[in-house]
Amino acid sequence: MTTAIALPKSSTILQGIQWDTYQNLIKDLESQPGTRLTYDNGTLEITVPPHERFKKLLGRFVEVMTEELEIEVRSLGSTTWSRKDLQKGLEPDECYYIPNEFAVRGKDTIDLELDPPPDLAIEIDNTSSSLNRMGIYAALGIPEIWRFDSLAYGKGNQQTFTILRLVNGSYQACTTSVVLPLFNDTVLMSFLDLSQTMGETSLIRHVRQWIKEQLTTL
Repeated sequence: MTTAIALPKSSTILQGIQWDTYQNLIKDLESQPGTRLTYDNGTLEITVPPHERFKKLLGRFVEVMTEELEIEVRSLGSTTWSRKDLQKGLEPDECYYIPNEFAVRGKDTIDLELDPPPDLAIEIDNTSSSLNRMGIYAALGIPEIWRFDSLAYGKGNQQTFTILRLVNGSYQACTTSVVLPLFNDTVLMSFLDLSQTMGETSLIRHVRQWIKEQLTTL
């Protein structure tokens, strides 16, 4: 039996959902970008995040860094990642292959039972999820997450941006990115703060110049 529970923040929980139904919903909602599905052992959460500004900015920081470092990257946006054997799946706000880019280069279909998971996922907490998304990320084996709490931002909470690294099956906060070591949590948060007063083109130019300066000291 399937039951639905309406939640605030444009979220709905469906219980008793079969794996095949979840997979069909992924296909049906491909024409509605921004709708996020999270699945965990028969429970499905459908969320419509209110905006995408911060995920786009963090994604651009990744792209500028990989350009300046001259390393390959594969950007896969909010691709759905799932494993039937684990009965788990979700869609990050953004995700990237960086060290493992070559392992998936040219592949139209990536199978997490055979291929490595993305090296980095970006998670914008602008809605209150009822499912343990961090537990699902960990089960899928995604090694690093940049998590930004847009609900807490601007309300005096100092822990709005966190870099999380998968260690022994669970995430631990760390100050510096392992995937892109020139970035740390303080620097990335300062760039997000600048976005409040600086236009995006000027901000990206500033980030690029900062990266160039860091590279001259190595």
